[in-house]
Parts: sequence; C-alpha cells; structure tokens
Amino acid sequence: MAIVKPFKAIRPNPDLVEKIASLPYDVMNREEAAKMAESNPFSFLHIVRSEIDLPNVNQYDEDVYLKAKENLDRFQKEGTLVQDEKPLFYIYRQIMDTREQTGFVACTSIDDYLNDVIKKHEFTLPKKEIDRINNFDYCDANTAPIFLTYRDDEELQNILDVWTTSNKPVYDFVSEDGISHIVWVVSDESVNERISSLFANIDNLYIADGHHRSASSAKVGLKRREENPEYKGDEEFNFFMSVIFPESHLYIMDYNRVVKDLNGKSKEEFLTEVKKSFLLEEVGTVYRPESKHKYGLYLDNVWYKLTAKEDSYDKNHPVNSLDAAIVQNNLLQPILGIEDPRKSSRIHFVGGIRGLEELESLVDSKEYEVAIALYPVKMTDIMDVSDSGETMPAKSTWFEPKLRSGLFVHKLI
Repeated sequence: MAIVKPFKAIRPNPDLVEKIASLPYDVMNREEAAKMAESNPFSFLHIVRSEIDLPNVNQYDEDVYLKAKENLDRFQKEGTLVQDEKPLFYIYRQIMDTREQTGFVACTSIDDYLNDVIKKHEFTLPKKEIDRINNFDYCDANTAPIFLTYRDDEELQNILDVWTTSNKPVYDFVSEDGISHIVWVVSDESVNERISSLFANIDNLYIADGHHRSASSAKVGLKRREENPEYKGDEEFNFFMSVIFPESHLYIMDYNRVVKDLNGKSKEEFLTEVKKSFLLEEVGTVYRPESKHKYGLYLDNVWYKLTAKEDSYDKNHPVNSLDAAIVQNNLLQPILGIEDPRKSSRIHFVGGIRGLEELESLVDSKEYEVAIALYPVKMTDIMDVSDSGETMPAKSTWFEPKLRSGLFVHKLI
C-alpha cells in the first residue's frame, strides 16, 4: 500500500510566485535556461539550473551544485521562499486549453519506490541520475517533484472537489505559456489524516514523468541512510516530493519521430519495404492518426496513412503491441537500421505540443528525410506495462502540461 504523507513545503512568497515558478529543468538546454532567467533574479532556474550563474564552468562541476545550495539558502534568507511551520498536503491544479488536472502535492516513500509499490516504465541514464543526485544532495532538498498518478478513487476525488470549491487558493496565476497554475494549502489536520489513510488503501502509484528524479531521490535517501546508520525511517530523507494526479485527469500527447535518411534506400525501395508490415495509403493533407496502430508518414512532400498489419505484432504483449514498439520493430530497425533509438544520432523525437506541422517543417528543411506520426498512448497502456514489470519503448509519452518548478521544495533535513 502507498505511503503518502504531508510535509513542510518551502514555497514562494505570494507576491513573487510568478517570477519564481519556472519550467522543469530538463525541458531546455543551458543557453535556453540562461535566456529564460535573464533579468529575473527570482527565477527558480537559478537553483535547478544553477550553471546559468557560472557561464565558464562545466555544468556538472561541483561548483554548480554548491551554487544551487547557495541560491536556495539565499532565497530562504531573503524571504523569496518561506517554509511552512507544520506538515501539510497541498493541491495543485493546472489548466491548459480548458483542460484541468488537479492532484495532491505530498511526500512519497523511497521504500515504496525500491519495493515497486511505485511503478516505473522507463530506463534511466546514469549521467542524468548523477546530475539530480548532486543537486538534491548539495541542496539538502528535493528541488523538483516527481509526477505520479493513481487509479481513480472516488473518495480522494471528493476531497479534491470539496477543498478546491470551499477554500481560497494561495497562488493563482497564468504562466507565459498560457497555462494556469492554482495551489491550495490543505490546512485542516483531519483532512490531511484522511488523505494519508485513503492513499494507504491504494495498491500502487505510477510514475508518469520523472524517472530520473525519482531514481535520484531514492539514491540520495539511501546515501543518507548509510551516513546515518541509526536512522529510524521517519526522517525526511526517506521520502521524496511528488505531485499525484488521478489517472483520468492526465493528458498524453503524441510523441513523433523524424529520421535523417532512408538508410541508403531510394524512396521507392523504402515504401516497398514498408508495405511488408503496413497497409499504405497516400493522403492529400496532413494525416493525424485517429486510433492505435495507425500512423502518419511524411516523405518527399507527401503524407501517407499507415495501418499495421495484424500479423506484424503480438497483440497480447503489453509492450510489443504499443505503436512505438511496432514502428521500431517493423520500420525503424529492419528498414532504416536504427537499432537503439536512445543512442542513434540519426533519429530525433518531436513532442506533440509542437504539432504535425513541425514534422513537415523538419523534413521540408532537408535536415530530415522522413517523419512518422504516432497515436498517443493511454494511461492504461502505461499502467499495464508497469504492472507487467516491462518498460515502455523509448520516447513513448509526452505529458502536458508540465509541472512548474519552484512552487514546492522538500527539505531532506
């Protein structure tokens, strides 16, 4: 059963929240982060991407993580960020294009992560883990939350509905990308106790986004246990900060592919091979897949509709029946020679937030030769894969909206 508990969040001064809140650390490069934080000394990027304050230093140098701690300490000292006096739950709502997702901000257990109560569906890269391990460890804090989900629960939904309609939010602003961010503090101790008890009846939580952050948080917790062999288990380093949404609230967009070349094949040879595993139909305009096992293919100024042939995949396998796996196993690997899309420099992934026009633009620019549009996966797909102990194919999920950083910080001490 899931351990979900309140915590004493370090939060923005309400007068500064719009300046503090930033996009997640991993959706931009160093130069983009520096530009976003330019002329804004309050941006949380000074903590999660502190290399922007040290332009001549390698972004993984120890000085970068020392700077992150220095900035976090300064933000607190100056009252930019203020810590609550007692452990609380928080409710975080995001609205994008009239769509809402509302969830609980809480702490979850590193033991639940280690024992698979918190389910994963992606591999992690050691280099990316080490970066967040250092950021969390030097800051003595989880500076960014994990994005979790759970199967819908009527009583937890009722708490979300009642609290948000009966209480005034502490933050309510629209970020520069047009997304609304609204936060409530759950100040009633009996409601906090009820939230914890209801989550204790939830069998599993699922990582939607943030596999590197969760792995890093768990490893920092294990490191602290080694450093404190008489730990009792209730210390803050045994937990990491999460935002936990009901599955029905989440919105997953398509995650598409563009490839630089046809692996030495002519257009005709390529399409002939594609027809071995897919039904191929030329269409007159941009084709957006309308269901699973259908794909858009853009090549030489022409859009095609592909439909996977039923004998080209195992419909009973939770991973091999996914569209990203079907494309990898029947097109990218055997035809285009891309063995491992995580490592190949010939393939690029394009989040659905950029639209299918971005695929056209990349191919028309001649930087890439072919684009493949996929139908978005569903939360049930992710949960089925996670429950089976398998992992999703590379770059399968693109969640929107992204969680803002800086609205909550969890101290590990």
